[in-house]
Amino acid sequence: MSRAQDSDSDDAMDEFMEKFRKEKYKGAFNVDNWEEEFEKVPMFMKTAPKEIDPKEHPDLACLQSIIHDDDRPPEEQAKALKDEGNEYFKEKNYKKAIVSYSEALKKKCTDTDLCAVLYTNRAAAHFHLGNMRSALNDSLAAKKLKPDHVKALIRGAQCCVKLGNFSEALQWCDEGLGVHAKDVTLQELRATADKLKRTAERDARKSKVKEKKERVEREALLGAIRERGIKLLKPDKPSKHCSDSEEEDVGSTRALAELDLNDLCSQEATGFKVHLDEQGVLHWPVLFLYPEHGQTDFISSFNENDRFIDHLTVMFGEELPPWDTEKKYQPRNLELYFDDERGQLLQLENEMSLLRVLQNDRCLVKEGTPSFIVLVRDSAFCKSFLSGKKVHRLK
Repeated sequence: MSRAQDSDSDDAMDEFMEKFRKEKYKGAFNVDNWEEEFEKVPMFMKTAPKEIDPKEHPDLACLQSIIHDDDRPPEEQAKALKDEGNEYFKEKNYKKAIVSYSEALKKKCTDTDLCAVLYTNRAAAHFHLGNMRSALNDSLAAKKLKPDHVKALIRGAQCCVKLGNFSEALQWCDEGLGVHAKDVTLQELRATADKLKRTAERDARKSKVKEKKERVEREALLGAIRERGIKLLKPDKPSKHCSDSEEEDVGSTRALAELDLNDLCSQEATGFKVHLDEQGVLHWPVLFLYPEHGQTDFISSFNENDRFIDHLTVMFGEELPPWDTEKKYQPRNLELYFDDERGQLLQLENEMSLLRVLQNDRCLVKEGTPSFIVLVRDSAFCKSFLSGKKVHRLK
């Protein structure tokens, strides 16, 4: 009887193997793309799909429905969502991790330790996304639930350091070290926060001293311009070279001479500004224009007491500029003119000092940079350029 049963069993196995050889196994992995098909099995997935389609991933959809089964206790649901968030966190998908942790917290479970972990984990996800304020709020919530939660204490201190709140970071560290005195991370964080706090305080003191010095220098500068009676032509709009600190100082300095600091900003082509040296002498950025050749010369620091002829002698001395092919620009052959912005030209003597010219009522300094037109006396271009223009000679 036993032998007959064994024989029947062997016959069935032989029949099954014969059938297996002749017919392909339904549901088997394809030899060519088995890795792709393997990736569809939840157990072997390296990364979860962003959106779970029940038709494409029925196994995942089933697992998801189990995780989010509202019939289970809140603690069980929250833990499942926490595990889901942890998987997203490992994949560095911090946004989805935050969603999972948030859904877990909505379950309002009574497990204090679990809730503290959820807040701390969500704080970590926010931290990696750069949401420091949200991360700090979650760290506070975790610490409120569990005051000795070391990860919450560390994360809170890290957030404060990133936010530049070094005093608060020290408080978090001190509170943590009061419970976990030997925690190396807290010790290192405290040392870092203390160093950064000292550096910030030192920089703040330096900045305050620097601002005070600059304010005094600006007020002295405007006072010197007022005393000399030099008039500045207000620009149509503030130059972009003016700093915010200068604009803020307008109210405190305007009373000095009805000037404001924007009037002292030099034009964009230069970037230089008038300054007052230790001897109380003004130095101006000055521009020489040569309309006949479309050329310019720029002097970044023209002493107000220097004569024009002194600079012309340097610029047109032994070596003439390459564009002066006819060698006409000899210092004694040149005439200087100032455009008074009214369509009139003011001719000045080469022997005059810059200060004497700028003190003339007709001279208005535009954008902090006096500009002068240079022409060759009695040249054809000079006569053509001056034709039809009103010219006044400064004395």
